Amino acid sequence: MIRVVALDAAHLAAWHALFEASASPCFCRYWHFDGNKNEWLARCAFEPSKNRDEQSALVRAGAPEARGLLALEGDVAVGWMKLAPRATLPKLRRLPVYRALDLGPDEGVYAIGCFLVHPAHRKKGVARALVAASEEHVRAWGGRAIEAYPRRSPEPMHAEEAWQGPESIFAGFDVVHADGPYPVLRKRVSAPRDGAM
Repeated sequence: MIRVVALDAAHLAAWHALFEASASPCFCRYWHFDGNKNEWLARCAFEPSKNRDEQSALVRAGAPEARGLLALEGDVAVGWMKLAPRATLPKLRRLPVYRALDLGPDEGVYAIGCFLVHPAHRKKGVARALVAASEEHVRAWGGRAIEAYPRRSPEPMHAEEAWQGPESIFAGFDVVHADGPYPVLRKRVSAPRDGAM
């Protein structure tokens, strides 16, 4: 059984282990790195601990930019989804494929920045479980909408190409921009029912 929790200090060791098992040196700092592409590649190759330590410190501090959801089987992390306020991901909005789009104000919008699924647990519904849990968490954080930025492809993608998710996993999302291989999807977050949350 997969359970999905918000990443916090108590789950950092499991989160670290997921990135290490996946040989992923980014530790979810790509959207926040200010240097150029070569500097980012060098950091990932030679100083991945800087990425890990930066993200870990932000999680411990409760920083919104470090938010995300962790999929657990027992105490083992099998998947991760960055789910942070869109305002904390300005680099995403500066990418050429999104820069010219009018996506409206940032307030209350949470962005799905990336996914990482443990190599032994891919193709088993982990990413779908993370997406399915996103509305509950965004509602608890006071958000009003969730945006996703999948890559559209007529051919199956390698895991490294699908780090923002394939379009097929975003059930219940509406297409707000559909041009080319990089659509933007959005889901409105419903208000809590009386007595809920």
